Amino acid sequence: MPHILIVEDESAIADTLVYALQADGHSTEWVTLGSAAVEQQRAHPADLVILDIGLPDISGFETCRQLRRFSDVPVMFLSARDAEIDRVLGLEIGADDYVVKPFSPREVAARVRAILKRMAPRSEPAADNTPFQLDTLAMRIVYRGQPLALTRHEFRLLQCLLEQPRRVFSREQLLDGLGVASDVGYERTIDSHIKSLRAKLRQVAAAAEPIQTHRGLGYSYSPEHA
Repeated sequence: MPHILIVEDESAIADTLVYALQADGHSTEWVTLGSAAVEQQRAHPADLVILDIGLPDISGFETCRQLRRFSDVPVMFLSARDAEIDRVLGLEIGADDYVVKPFSPREVAARVRAILKRMAPRSEPAADNTPFQLDTLAMRIVYRGQPLALTRHEFRLLQCLLEQPRRVFSREQLLDGLGVASDVGYERTIDSHIKSLRAKLRQVAAAAEPIQTHRGLGYSYSPEHA
């Protein structure tokens, strides 16, 4: 049974989320402060955190930053703010989804279910004739015998490319592979993840270019250039 940590200072909202999530088969825990959420995640890690941005002690953004120092737990932001800059900021600091108030508790439960499904380990290995070794259970990728120090988003992005060599993925398709909605103005951040991935790959093999750019289309993994 997936365990969901709800961080929300409005009891009415928290109660509706608890009801909807428990009806959907999840166990839940509710705290009202960002600092309490960080402490709780350290002591008893949840499978997903639903995090309000406007908290009484520290903001949800700062809470997420603190969580990301020690945890890759999926985070869903709740906010009354619908500005694109807020959505982009939330996703760039490590959130997996951003829901604007007022919202449907059933929709939130469905989004939680979708995120947890996307985060479930996949068993398909990378092709044997490539210099990459993909371990989805450990969320680990080895390149030419060297383990790569990847963020969770970088791992998912590289995994998506490796599992379908030579296929050209659009930014929207890669966002979907990360579990991020494509309508939140986040497409250009894919370029930042690709840039970071390339830098880490070049530390292992400076002349190789396993990730190919297709101008106006997207990116692909090329075994011939790995």
